[in-house]
Amino acid sequence: MERLNRKEKRAGQAEGSGQAEGSKLPLATLTAIHGGQRIFAVNHVAAKHGISPGMGLADARALTPALIVRQAAPGQDLKALNALRVACERYTPWVAIDPLGGQNGGAGLWLDVTGCAPLFGGEEGLLGDLIQRLGHSGYSARAALASTPGAAWALARFGAATTAFAPSQEPTLLRPLPMAALRLSGQQAESLERVGLRRIGDLMDMPRGPLAKRFGRAVLEKLDQALGTVQEPISPRRKNPLPHARRLFAEPIGNPGDIAAALGGLLAQVCAELEDRNLGIRRLDLGLFRVDNSTEHVRIGTSRPVRDPAHLARLIADKMEDFDPGFGLEVMAVIAREIAPLAPRQEEMTKDAAVLKETSARLVDRLSGRLGANNVTRLSPHASHIPERASREVPAMAGAAVGWDGASRRTERPIRLLAHPLPIEVVAPVPDGPPVLFRYRRRQYKVAAADGPERIAPEWWRQLNYMRSGRPAPGAALEHGTRDYYRIEDEDGGRYWLFREGLYRADTPPQWYLHGFFA
Repeated sequence: MERLNRKEKRAGQAEGSGQAEGSKLPLATLTAIHGGQRIFAVNHVAAKHGISPGMGLADARALTPALIVRQAAPGQDLKALNALRVACERYTPWVAIDPLGGQNGGAGLWLDVTGCAPLFGGEEGLLGDLIQRLGHSGYSARAALASTPGAAWALARFGAATTAFAPSQEPTLLRPLPMAALRLSGQQAESLERVGLRRIGDLMDMPRGPLAKRFGRAVLEKLDQALGTVQEPISPRRKNPLPHARRLFAEPIGNPGDIAAALGGLLAQVCAELEDRNLGIRRLDLGLFRVDNSTEHVRIGTSRPVRDPAHLARLIADKMEDFDPGFGLEVMAVIAREIAPLAPRQEEMTKDAAVLKETSARLVDRLSGRLGANNVTRLSPHASHIPERASREVPAMAGAAVGWDGASRRTERPIRLLAHPLPIEVVAPVPDGPPVLFRYRRRQYKVAAADGPERIAPEWWRQLNYMRSGRPAPGAALEHGTRDYYRIEDEDGGRYWLFREGLYRADTPPQWYLHGFFA
């Protein structure tokens, strides 16, 4: 794994096989390439026997019959390498993964240690501490510290020793190294070797014009990067930190007004940062640190992304009614644990709908904070055309359902839908037509107008699952039949939602049900 950098963009590199130096057995990992098993990486013992990455398994066995092989797992390797990247941040925050590491028989990391070496007793001390810690973790590593990333990469993988090199020594040390040390592709290196250019020194002595014309600018660019003529930045793999704000007080505070004022300033700072990124808060934590070293944490959530400091402050205040500051607070910190996109929206000419939606969301947030997130629920669309299964009860704080827009294509639905359809008696002069009279709860209703039918068939996959399992479907006949729904209005103006279950048959009259009320 690659390592390091020092004064004026000095970079370094270390290479590891994941095997401790004390191992005496040759070990290699395999990968399938071009229809065959080839060596992916080797430890130092296997390398001494002449086994190298890219070699066929049969050739490697011929050199060393005792070779131990394991299947390569690039995903696990990357996970372990990322863990090492985080661990190496003890030397510098500027750590990056080398994308060419796996192609050269070992994983790699870049560390830019500009200005960091004095903290570890100098450059040699930093390298020694690095190699020692990697060895204790079971990694065999090589490292080099040079003035450019290209030189450090070359010296770590192809140099003679693990050490720091002075800038004046680097051109001389690079000269005997093979072309592969310049991070050239295999095709580029082969093209150079065909004309007798096998060492970096051979390339340095050639006129640049003919080289660029024949081999392209890429070869000279890699050489210039190694020599420092062309700058090569190192981009660390760092996650974007969560939006946060922190305030230390010169004197402890305990007055509720002072705490509220400090909280308002912290929330305003976080919300301003989120506004620049078009984000909103879904979950926020407040940390309260007392002078006696005791702490208390307050967590709030919102039903939709929010970046209104006043609304967030009210949600926190609801949970701090019984808060005791003790001898005072010396530190307060807020951090947005969960954020979501919240793009600016165009204000409407009439704000009634927007205000109602915003007010409803804030009411849900406050009720969920007081009663518990799982105790405040709402109906969410569900992927089913069967009315009683077309919605599910979910916590109001849960995000909106996605991937189902069947509700937008449905016809008019009743205001009140019964949880279970109720059987009714119906008189219909035409077998497949709407009813003219129906009886519900011992009362007779004459139909003045009817609209329909709207045919709804059961989900075929549910029927198939029940048939395969041999179990009866829930809901008995209702699970198996096709439904024809009618919107009915009686002589008194009442409107009902009725349906006929099953297709009409002369020997088996269909069953009618009442499923909802429109008014």
